[in-house]
Amino acid sequence: MDLSTIIGLAGCFAMIGLGIITGGTGLLTFVDIPSVLIVVAGSWFALFTFSNISGAVGIFGTLGLTMKVPSYDEKGIITKLMAMSEKARREGLLALEEELEDLEDEFMKKGLRLVVDGTDAEIIRALMETELSQLQGRHADKIGSVNMWATLAPGLGMLGTVIGLIGMLKNLEDKSALGPNMAVALITTLYGSIMANLLMIPMAGKLKAQDAMESKVKEMEIEGVLSIQAGDNPRILAMKLLSYLEPGDRKSVEADVLKD
Repeated sequence: MDLSTIIGLAGCFAMIGLGIITGGTGLLTFVDIPSVLIVVAGSWFALFTFSNISGAVGIFGTLGLTMKVPSYDEKGIITKLMAMSEKARREGLLALEEELEDLEDEFMKKGLRLVVDGTDAEIIRALMETELSQLQGRHADKIGSVNMWATLAPGLGMLGTVIGLIGMLKNLEDKSALGPNMAVALITTLYGSIMANLLMIPMAGKLKAQDAMESKVKEMEIEGVLSIQAGDNPRILAMKLLSYLEPGDRKSVEADVLKD
């Protein structure tokens, strides 16, 4: 569970709630079903036009990823690549074949399989970078859908405002209708702003950060696979791979992988 997401969402809504309460207005005043239908449901259905059925329905799973802390196990990857490098230098590249069956990382496994098969380094790089590019493309599509929802929600909020104002102006003589219509007119704008600025935009940013981190790990694996094929010294390989880590993480990992 990603506590930063939980803290961020809980904190934002708590501050809004406290602001409403300390302002002397009850929370129930800001609960309006027509506004929810227009902004939340309406903007979500608009995603079907922007994307497709699987994309619009799957966006909830995409948003759920912001609640999880992804584990890329950089230390484990570096340790595994170094062990592979040492074995390849000692016993030859063909000796890696027996190690591949137990390798859970499919991306690394495909690259090392190409190495064992004697594929040219440039071809290996091209194939692995193509797969990485496709991964980034899929991520970009999902992040694009979240950003689109962030764009649509305030637009539907303004649409709800117009609907509420029209209803209010059309029934000025009916005083009982003024309050509900004015509520729809104003609360839809509030809901649209909350959806965009408190939910969708921050979540899209977190998804983009996760994509960048996963891409960096894949690039590290490409470098490791190609270094193994080139027969680089394991310590040289370790130094290459450690350069992909943040300085703080690098020192802790370096102490383990470079120990004699």
